[in-house]
Amino acid sequence: MKSVAKIPLAEFLSQPNIEASPAWELINGQALEKPMPTLFHSRLQRNLVNYINRHTSLFEAVQELRCIVPPYSPVPDISVIACDRLDDKDGPLEGAPDWLIEIRSPDQSTLDLQNKILHCLSNGTQLAWLIDITRQQIWGWLGDELPLVYSAEDILPTLGDLPKLMVNTVMAMTRRQN
Repeated sequence: MKSVAKIPLAEFLSQPNIEASPAWELINGQALEKPMPTLFHSRLQRNLVNYINRHTSLFEAVQELRCIVPPYSPVPDISVIACDRLDDKDGPLEGAPDWLIEIRSPDQSTLDLQNKILHCLSNGTQLAWLIDITRQQIWGWLGDELPLVYSAEDILPTLGDLPKLMVNTVMAMTRRQN
């Protein structure tokens, strides 16, 4: 069995191609290119970011924001960050997002996504969602609790002052919104 050499975070961050589309992440010392999103993935990502930003003034949702969570450099599909953590300086987020949202693509490993989520949860993330469009389910991690699987009319955990949000409402965001 071949072992793959691990890349240090500083070396990874100095690479010129990591901000190309799709983005590259550093997970477990391995540089991994994120898969290109599908139509439903892209719509859900855009519509959920817009929904969160419309309904709270305490947090800001951002798509594909590089986070520096040593020794990882994840790029969550959606990072939701308390506004008081954001400043006027451009660049990656130092630390884990307050709320991390990943949308599983058909060819993505659930285990790899969970590994990224668990690393962020152990480094300050308060809430994480793993959305599976195909199964119409959302895995949710709240703090140190074990994950729960939500579906249909289940009400999802959120942060701040967001109104109640059901799984069906999130899944409907895969459709075109006006």
